[in-house]
Amino acid sequence: QVQLVESGGGLVQPGESLRLSCAASGTVSSVNFMAWYRQAPGKERELVASVTAGVRLDYADSVKGRFTISIDNTKNTVYLQMNSLKPEDTAVYYCNAELWSGDLLSDYWGQGTQVTVSS
Repeated sequence: QVQLVESGGGLVQPGESLRLSCAASGTVSSVNFMAWYRQAPGKERELVASVTAGVRLDYADSVKGRFTISIDNTKNTVYLQMNSLKPEDTAVYYCNAELWSGDLLSDYWGQGTQVTVSS
């Protein structure tokens, strides 16, 4: 059974940085896609950044130039480096992965980690 375990959230001031981590544990054969989403209170969940086939990186316009997604395929772990954080980045951040576990392709979600940007 595969689980996504997130870490790295917290409370920071505007302009500061945080790095989120998401590790896929269990039987992981290969990873098609990993991404970070976020959901602020009263808003819909939105895609923040994604990595496809380990090489294609995509970002929401609101985070381009400030956030960087990366993946360590040896550890089945995706990271989100968040710099120059703004109050509007405050949200629960969720990790998402589409991966093969043996011959089963499934979509997984992490439990979410809170990021709060406030002075």
